[in-house]
Amino acid sequence: MKQQTLKGSFTLFGKGLHTGLSITVTFNPAPENTGYKIQRIDLEGEPVIDAVAENVVDTQRGTVVAKGDVRVCTIEHGMSALYAMGIDNCLIQVNGPEFPILDGSAIKYVEKIREVGIQEQNAPKDFYVIRKKIEIKDENTGSCITLLPDEEFSITAMCSFESKFIASQFATLDGMTNYAEEIAAARTFVFVRDIEPLLNANLIKGGSLDNAIVIYERQMSQENLDKLADVLGVPHMDATNLGYIQNKPLVWDNECTRHKLLDIIGDMALIGRPIKGRIVATRPGHTVNNKFARLMRKEIRKHEVQAPFYDPNETPIMDVNRIRELLPHRYPMQLVDKVIELGPTTIVGVKNVTSNEPFFQGHFPEEPVMPGVLMVEAMAQCGGLLVLNTLEEPERWSTYFMKIDDVKFRQKVVPGDTLLFKVELLAPVRHGISSMKGYMFVGDNVVAEATFTAQIIKNK
Repeated sequence: MKQQTLKGSFTLFGKGLHTGLSITVTFNPAPENTGYKIQRIDLEGEPVIDAVAENVVDTQRGTVVAKGDVRVCTIEHGMSALYAMGIDNCLIQVNGPEFPILDGSAIKYVEKIREVGIQEQNAPKDFYVIRKKIEIKDENTGSCITLLPDEEFSITAMCSFESKFIASQFATLDGMTNYAEEIAAARTFVFVRDIEPLLNANLIKGGSLDNAIVIYERQMSQENLDKLADVLGVPHMDATNLGYIQNKPLVWDNECTRHKLLDIIGDMALIGRPIKGRIVATRPGHTVNNKFARLMRKEIRKHEVQAPFYDPNETPIMDVNRIRELLPHRYPMQLVDKVIELGPTTIVGVKNVTSNEPFFQGHFPEEPVMPGVLMVEAMAQCGGLLVLNTLEEPERWSTYFMKIDDVKFRQKVVPGDTLLFKVELLAPVRHGISSMKGYMFVGDNVVAEATFTAQIIKNK
């Protein structure tokens, strides 16, 4: 899959939930590998904030990102829509300290993304594939987020509140293709008991029954309820009549938990890479969401280049016989046993290192270690298979090193190791010259890498 951006720009207008200011936000296409960037165009110098988990400075009533003194609040609904709709690169320009709240959901963003369209770019979409359970817990709140292996990005959210109206709910999204219909329209919500403290904190100046579900589940005096209604500019209601208060009926019985799921996606967008895995979230909130996103960014940095998935039970794309048809190498110099993935610009090969390798006799008798030069040669042979596979009569051609750069050896290779090679073209082959980047893995760890240039020459 390739990275994606918007085909054009779109603009939305509305009040900020907490400031009450009239705010304009514009979402623009961005080049490959840009990620999400937020620009305050109302400030001198028009500073830009990278929308990543480390830049989150507050999670009490929404997700707030900052760079120095420059802040942008309540970004989660916009981020959620971008991530779920598959947008990898976007420059967001806003003329105030927060995104507009709109109707309290992400549906307006989704509608605009669909309206302007999505543009595929040339760079590959760099998924981070979950191979093992990753979990974070907050013992104080009982919140827990667990990430498990899965073929897609999917989420199950489970919420419980001290309220008879939404005491316990769950919501599930099995794939982002259903986000627009099942999640995007879920609105934010607030309990009446929380409104007064929020007002005292100088927040929710832009809150209304048009952009939030209000839940009145603990009876208060008529006088106090009337005062709150006057502050919010809404009609008085009977203080004995408990339940949901909103101008638009609930879209789903579990709309509140669907909105929590929407928020999780928005906060996971700040990981900076699309994920393949299943999130199971218990009592989620922006605070634990951000802690988990930060943990994931650390995990990704540890495995910045991920090892390909290898199932030895699957039939290879190229077996040793096909490899011998393409490569002139024979014993003891054939260093690729099979190919398990092959695309237009990428190949994944396998070599099983045994104690019978001839080079172990002298390198070294008492402590056998695969020579680094042969590790580079093995990656290059894999790259040669990628290039030669595109030629007619490949057996009449050979590849030769012209240059090797940026070679790094990170770990010894010893008998018993299974080597995975991942080699990708850095540019199209021109005039018989090919530039490639190669990685070698044992398990999840990169053991060697190199950039090399090779020439394809017809045999005499």
